[in-house]
Amino acid sequence: MMWRSPRFSHLVARFTQLHPKHASHRYYNLSRFNPSQSQAISNPPPQQKPTHTDAPNHYIGHNVSRKDKNKYLLTTLLDLNDTKEAIYGALDAWVAWEQNFPIASLKLILNALEKQQQWHRVVQVIKWMLSKGQGNTMGTYGQLIRALDMDHRVEEAHKFWQTKIDTDLHSVPWQLCHLMISVYYRNNMLDDLVRLFKGLEAFDRKPRDKTIIRKVANAYEMLGLHQEKERVLEKYSNLFTEEGSIKKARRNSSEKK
Repeated sequence: MMWRSPRFSHLVARFTQLHPKHASHRYYNLSRFNPSQSQAISNPPPQQKPTHTDAPNHYIGHNVSRKDKNKYLLTTLLDLNDTKEAIYGALDAWVAWEQNFPIASLKLILNALEKQQQWHRVVQVIKWMLSKGQGNTMGTYGQLIRALDMDHRVEEAHKFWQTKIDTDLHSVPWQLCHLMISVYYRNNMLDDLVRLFKGLEAFDRKPRDKTIIRKVANAYEMLGLHQEKERVLEKYSNLFTEEGSIKKARRNSSEKK
């Protein structure tokens, strides 16, 4: 069955009766749909009633390439007012005529928004995806946490981590753990950083990057936990391959990177 946004489900039956030559035009106008116009759309003047009574074997936007659809959505998201209703409405309209949820296209759009450092838009798009029950992967979670951090919403990133990820520390990829440790480190949330690392150690998780150990050691140093700092540096000394790097790490442990 074709995936449809609940907000636009009342438009589906109406628009599927349109003549094919109007399909692309109607598809693009969906993103500018005004709820106040819904009565006029659902009840057009008699002279505008379509002559075809059977739904054609195509969907609105069928003649528009996927690349053009993605480009159109990206441009629309950048031009819209910064409100949840406007962004969610545009996204609902964009997917209203898709047979399947276009997760691959949305990932491309999210990457494009990241390149333009549109962090607030990235957060909005991912939250909309999650509200639809889509994109529940560690990769998406990491993208959301990074965007929240860059959008100066670290407390929200922390809350999301605790709600969605913190209960599965035995299986969370190290890349995502490193991201959260870095978020805590940059924002001087040292107690949370140490708590996270201890939770990983409790599951005998072995870090594979010496930069993680440096940040943890620095956190212990700044918290005045010198014995813990020495313990960590000694326990994971195998990660430091350069000669004298342990001494250098200890000497610079109070400096943030």
